[in-house]
Amino acid sequence: MISGGNFEQLPAHLKIDKENGITEAEIVEVITHLSFYVGWPKAWSAMNAAKAAYRPE
Repeated sequence: MISGGNFEQLPAHLKIDKENGITEAEIVEVITHLSFYVGWPKAWSAMNAAKAAYRPE
């Protein structure tokens, strides 16, 4: 989704990731790794979505 720029769907998937035990640090690591392949602008947008998903409710 990140490489295709499909950010509208990303929050739902991040919520599922969180429910399945993926930590915030792990998500940050994955997005950082992807940034070198998809480009920093897309990674930064994904990072903002991840921040929102892992923000305390």
